Amino acid sequence: MNCGACGYDQCADQISHKGSEFDGPQCAFRLLDMGIAIGSAVKTAGIMNVDNRIMYRVGVVAKKMGLIDADFVMGIPLSVTGKSIYFDR
Repeated sequence: MNCGACGYDQCADQISHKGSEFDGPQCAFRLLDMGIAIGSAVKTAGIMNVDNRIMYRVGVVAKKMGLIDADFVMGIPLSVTGKSIYFDR
């Protein structure tokens, strides 16, 4: 599309570099789609009473450990315990 939303004048598919956390540049429209999909996944889990959070650092660590080979990774830990492990009130 060459929209420039990724920060480059030409399409991000034609340019690549290895970043410290994620490879890029990333297409802004693909990231928006990813965000919508992740939001739908955690909402569905929440409806099923599964505690969850979206975690950026979990994705970075999984990528650096070689657990997944992808340009962009997010982590979604899940908990089905009686008390949410994500909040201590």
